[in-house]
Amino acid sequence: MADDKSQRGGADRRTVAGGEAYEVDYFAEKHGLTRDQAQALIGRVGNDREKLDAEAEKITTK
Repeated sequence: MADDKSQRGGADRRTVAGGEAYEVDYFAEKHGLTRDQAQALIGRVGNDREKLDAEAEKITTK
């Protein structure tokens, strides 16, 4: 079945796709984390970008 062309729009920027290496790498670099730290954080907190940013700030300001 072909893609539904009526379902167009931008990517969901409110989440971090934990299964996509480039998303995890970007998030890790943005916050000065290793890829493993970022992956663990996504696993623990979920993929909501605001929550992840807040938790990453707690880690990097220690």
